[in-house]
Amino acid sequence: MVLAVVLAGVGTWIVRRSFPQTDGELRLPGLSAPVTVYRDAYGVPQIFAETADDLFRAQGYTHAQDRFWEMDFRRKTTAGRLSELFGTSTLDIDKVVRTLGWRRVAEQELALLAPEAKRGLEAYAAGVNAWLAENDGFAARSLEFAVLKLTNGGYTPEPWTPADSLAWLKAMAWDLRSNMDDELERALDASVLPVERVNELFPAYPYDRHRPIVATGGVKDGAFDPGAPAVTSASALRRVSQVLRKVPSLIGTEGTDRKGIGSNSWVVSGKFTDTGKPLLANDPHLGPRIPSIWYQAGLHCRTRTADCPYDVSGYTFSGLPGVVIGHNHRIAWGFTNLGPDVTDLYVERVKGETYEVEGTWTPFETRTEQIKVAGGAPVELTIRSTKHGPIISDVLESAAVAVPGAARNLSEPTESPAPGVETGEKSATGAETGERHEVALRWTALDPGQTANSVFLLNKAENWEQFRAAASKFEAPSQNLIYADVDGNIGYQAPGKIPVRAGGNGQWPSAGWTGEQEWTGFIPFAELPFSYNPPEGFIATANNAAVGPDYGPFLTADWSYGYRSQRIIDRIKDVLASGKMTAKTMGEIQMDSANGFAPVLVPHLMRTIGRGTELFESWNFQQDRDSAGAAYFNVVWKNLLARVFDDELPEDARPTGNDRWFEVMRRLLEDEDAAWWDDVRTKNGVETRDDILSAALADADAEIADLLGDDPAGWRWGDLHTLRLTNETFGTSGIAPIEWLFNRGPIRTSGSKDAVNATGWNPANGYEVDWVPSMRMIVDLSNLDNSRWINLTGSSGHAFHPNYNNQSDLWSNGQTTPWPSTEKAVKSASTETLTLRP
Repeated sequence: MVLAVVLAGVGTWIVRRSFPQTDGELRLPGLSAPVTVYRDAYGVPQIFAETADDLFRAQGYTHAQDRFWEMDFRRKTTAGRLSELFGTSTLDIDKVVRTLGWRRVAEQELALLAPEAKRGLEAYAAGVNAWLAENDGFAARSLEFAVLKLTNGGYTPEPWTPADSLAWLKAMAWDLRSNMDDELERALDASVLPVERVNELFPAYPYDRHRPIVATGGVKDGAFDPGAPAVTSASALRRVSQVLRKVPSLIGTEGTDRKGIGSNSWVVSGKFTDTGKPLLANDPHLGPRIPSIWYQAGLHCRTRTADCPYDVSGYTFSGLPGVVIGHNHRIAWGFTNLGPDVTDLYVERVKGETYEVEGTWTPFETRTEQIKVAGGAPVELTIRSTKHGPIISDVLESAAVAVPGAARNLSEPTESPAPGVETGEKSATGAETGERHEVALRWTALDPGQTANSVFLLNKAENWEQFRAAASKFEAPSQNLIYADVDGNIGYQAPGKIPVRAGGNGQWPSAGWTGEQEWTGFIPFAELPFSYNPPEGFIATANNAAVGPDYGPFLTADWSYGYRSQRIIDRIKDVLASGKMTAKTMGEIQMDSANGFAPVLVPHLMRTIGRGTELFESWNFQQDRDSAGAAYFNVVWKNLLARVFDDELPEDARPTGNDRWFEVMRRLLEDEDAAWWDDVRTKNGVETRDDILSAALADADAEIADLLGDDPAGWRWGDLHTLRLTNETFGTSGIAPIEWLFNRGPIRTSGSKDAVNATGWNPANGYEVDWVPSMRMIVDLSNLDNSRWINLTGSSGHAFHPNYNNQSDLWSNGQTTPWPSTEKAVKSASTETLTLRP
C-alpha cells in the first residue's frame, strides 16, 4: 500500500509538474512593458500589450506554456527529423518529408518576409525560447517529454526559430493540396479499366442542382471532359501511392479520405439578420486530434496605433504568430479549402542518372541529406529532382545507412513493385529501351511564397480593400475566404497561386519528357473569383465549385459536389423566407446532419425487403446519433459501395463514400443494366441493379445484427459512428497504458460525411469518425462580444490538465461558449490573470 501511494504521488507530480502558471506574475525577458494575459473558465488566453513586439513575444510564451510538445513535434515533422525523437520507427516519414523539402522552402521564404512579419516571427520565437530557458528538464516541459525520456533520455529541444514557424505552413498546404489524390486515382483506375469507364467514376459537377459560390455567368451544360491520360505507368504510380501514405499530416488527415475533407463557411448580410449587421459562420473540417489542431487566443494592443495595430481574436496554430481565422475590431473572416489544381504528377523517362527533356537526356539535380536516428546510425538520403520537382516514386528505396557495414535502418520493409518500364520492356513510345519510369511532383507550395505576410495583413485589415490586399499574399494553400465588416458589407475572395498549363488540365499524370504540359505561369490575382455584397444577401462556401464552367482560367474540375453547400443555401433560404437570420439559427445550421443522397437511394432500397427497411418509412434523413434509420442507411451504403465497385477497382482506389460517389451512384441507379452492376467475380450470369441492391441489403443485415443486435428499434447511429480523440504522437503507440494517458473518448457523434455536420468516415475502414468540424465559430458584427465559438478539445496540451478536453462534450452536443474580445468583456469573463513583466 505504501509503495502504491508513493508511485501514485510520483506519477501525479510528473503529470502536474509541467502545468503552466496562469495567475499572478512571471518575468518575460525582452518585454518593453508589462503584458496582461487574461484567461476565461476554458483557459482561453486574451493578451493585452503596449507594443507589437511585446504582443507576439507574449503569444510565443503562452503557446509554449500550453503546447510546447506539440510545437516541437510539428517542427521535427516538417523538417524531416522525427527519427531524432523516435528512432527507426519514423524513418520513412523523414525520408518522404526531406524529399519534399518543406523545411528548405521555409528557410528560403525568410527572405520574402515583410519587415512587420519578420519582426513578429522573431518576437514570437524569443517568447518561446524564454519559456524554454526557464523550464529545463523533461518533467518541467510536458508529460510527453517525460515518456520520451524512457527511450531517448538524451534528447534536448533546440531554440525556436522563425523558420520553424514557416515550415508549419507547408504542412498545412500539403494536407489541403487539392486534387492530387484524384489524379493518382484516375491513373490507377486506368491501369485496369478503359478510360471511358474511369471517366464515369468522375462525373461532372451538378451545376443544375448545386450552385457554385460565385453564381455570375451562364452555365453551358455542366459537362467537363477530362480527356485521356497522356501516359500511364501503373507500378511507378503505385509506388507514389505508397509514398504518399507515409507523408505525415499535422492537421490529422492521414489515412482518411482527403477528398471528403472540407469545411463550411457562410455569411449573411445585415439586411437579413435580426441585428441589422452581418453574421459569419465557419467550421473547418480537419483530423480529430488531441490536443486540438486549433488554439483559441486574442491579441490586443492596448492602444491601436500604426506601430501596434492589432486587436484580433480567434483561432491560432501553436508555433505560428498571429490569428489564422477570426475577427478583429472591424472585420471577420473564415476559411474553407478552394481546392484548385495546384499539383501535377509528371511521369519522367529515366535512364541512369538522367531524365529526358524533349529528346535531350539531362542530369538530375541531386542533393544528399543525413537523417539522424535515435539509437542507431545516421542514414544518408539522396534526393533527385527534375525541372518539375523532386522524384517521389523511389523515396522508400533511396536511403542508405551512412556507417559502412551497418544494417539498413528502415522502420519496416517495403513491398514496392518493380519500376514501371524496365530494361527490355516497351516504353511509352513503343521502342525497346533500357529506360524506366519515375514520378516527379510539381506543387506550388514548393516555390517560396508570402503566406506568412498575409496572416499579419489579415490581422490588421479594417475594410474590404485591405482584406483583399492581405488575401493576395495568401499563396498556399489556396482557400475560399469569406468576409464581413461592422459597416455591414459581406464578401468572398479566392486567393492562391494557381498554375496555367500549356496543355492538358492536370487531371491525369503528365508525360514529363514531351514539354507539352508545362506550367507557363500563374493566374493573376485580379482574375481570381470574388464577390462583394451580392444581391441575394448571403455567400456560402463548402468546397463546392467556386465558379461556373464559363469562368475563364481553369481552376479545377475536381470540386466537392456541392451537397453540403446546397444544404446550407437551402437552410438559409428557408429561414429568410419566414423571417430574419439569428446567431442561434446559424448554429443550428452548423449541426444539420441531413444526408443529401438518402432521398435518392432510399426509394430504391424500399423495393427490397431488408431487416431494417421499415425504418426508412419514418426516417427524416437526418443522421442524429440516436437515429436507427441513419444507422441502417449508412451500413447499407457501405456494403452497396463494396458490392458495386470492389470487384473491378484496385484496392487503393476503391470508394471512400464522399459525395463524388453520390453522383456516380445517382447515375447508376437510373440504368439498371449498367456494366458496374455486374459482379465480374461470379459465374452466375450478369447481375442487374436490383440483384446488387438485394445483395447489399443482405450484407448490411448481417453486419448490423452482428454490431448492434437483432432488434432494429435498438440500433443507434452514434453507437457505430464514434469519435476517439487521439494524441498525435503517443496516441498510436500500441502500448495501452501510454495511450490511456493521452487519448480520450470514444464519443458518440451525429452527422456524417458530406452532411453539414461533417463527421467523416471511410467505408473501407468502418464507421468510426476520422475527421470532424475541428472548431465552430459564429461572429456577430453588431456586437463582437456576442460572438460564439467552440474548440474540439481544449486549450491545453497537457494531459490531465482541466483544459485538456473541457470543450469536447460541448462540441459533441453542438454547443458553443461565449467569445468576449473587448477588454471590458474579457476582464469580466476572466477567471485568471497573469502579468508578464520585463
